[in-house]
Amino acid sequence: MGKEYLDNEVTEQRLNQLVQALDSGLFVHARNMLHTMSPNDVALILESSPPKSRQVLWQLVDQQFAGEILDELGEELKDSLISSMTPEKLAQVTTSMDTDDLAYVLRSLPDGVYKKVLNSMSSQDRDRVEQALRYPDDTAGSIMNTDTVTLRSDVNIEVVLRYIRQRGHLPDTTDTLYVVDRHDHVLGGVRLADLLTCDPSVTVRSIMDTELESIPVEMSTKDVAKKFERLDWISAPVVDSHAKLLGRITIDDIIDVIREDVEHSMMGMAGMDDDEDTFGPVLKSTLRRSLWLTINLFAALLASSVSNMFEGTLEQFATIAILMTIVPSMGGVAGNQTLALVIRGIALGHIGQSNSRWLIGKELGIGLLNGLMWSVLVFFAVWLWKDDIALGGLIASAMLINMTVAGFAGATIPLMLKKLNIDPALAGGMVLTTVTDVVGLFAFLGLATLFLVH
Repeated sequence: MGKEYLDNEVTEQRLNQLVQALDSGLFVHARNMLHTMSPNDVALILESSPPKSRQVLWQLVDQQFAGEILDELGEELKDSLISSMTPEKLAQVTTSMDTDDLAYVLRSLPDGVYKKVLNSMSSQDRDRVEQALRYPDDTAGSIMNTDTVTLRSDVNIEVVLRYIRQRGHLPDTTDTLYVVDRHDHVLGGVRLADLLTCDPSVTVRSIMDTELESIPVEMSTKDVAKKFERLDWISAPVVDSHAKLLGRITIDDIIDVIREDVEHSMMGMAGMDDDEDTFGPVLKSTLRRSLWLTINLFAALLASSVSNMFEGTLEQFATIAILMTIVPSMGGVAGNQTLALVIRGIALGHIGQSNSRWLIGKELGIGLLNGLMWSVLVFFAVWLWKDDIALGGLIASAMLINMTVAGFAGATIPLMLKKLNIDPALAGGMVLTTVTDVVGLFAFLGLATLFLVH
């Protein structure tokens, strides 16, 4: 039976059926269900299950596809399952994995287990893994595969076609065959579409693309992803400093890079790791979230200390205590809009030294205009609500100050953090919130003390 691919609704139904089967002790039925599903859907089922069910489900999966299932899992769950496997079992299930994924698995293992897994592999698998492990994480070399098909420039197309038929298959996501010299230096590439439609009697040299761009093996994965996005690549050759072909990177590898980057940014805005397991253990998840909650507590205490400085003002004017949250709230929203825009610009490579000052000026101007617009609105709202024109003018002035500062801070904070080699997505939101809270409260309560307290 062919593997079945599931949509979201069917996946949820299957998950409920699997849970019921496990609760009823119908393990054979659960195993048969898992064996009819595709590896990526089994991975989704595993990631959607509580820890206790995961271990049982993992024992029931078709071991023939265990490596492909591991490929699809998030880092934390993948590491958890791998840690429960013997080196011999791990070597067995990873033989079908792509080189880059296999290298990731081995990097996450303790040295003792790593060596045992290598010793359990065939010499061919061991060689390809050791080659991949030469390159640092987050470089082109760490995500490339070595399954390339190469041609010589002086060979006829008819010979190439015969060779492909004898080979029987091409590596997944192959759109181009690479032309190399006898020292494996890349000379160009031949698209499969051109190969199939040209005159079989001509040579490879006559149809190859000599302008084919290669990726340096040390290039960062983020820069590789930008090239794929900009040039609409499906695959690209990876070369060393002497233009010698080492492997290739395909679009599925780049999708993983982009997805991980998006998850990192999204989770980082909440001060969490991007590999956080949705159904991870309670204690482990609690400890991982404690760091940023601790930092945020000190930031909140700093903002509260500003309120404490104006305790006398708050005691005299209960209305001020009611309205004081409006100013930092509006500043926080405005600042976060700018922060998100700048972080995205940094991630896409749009922002550099040549244009950062212009961007800061732009966001400062937007903050000022927003401040003017919303301060006028809040002035009339408070005046009509509390029948106090002085209080309306006071909160309007504080809002103008805070929203202007928020626009400036939202643009400068991520740029400053980037210069300090701190991830803006991880720390930017917390720093910005502290700035807008402190400035907003200080401006509002300071003006109130200056003009209302006698």
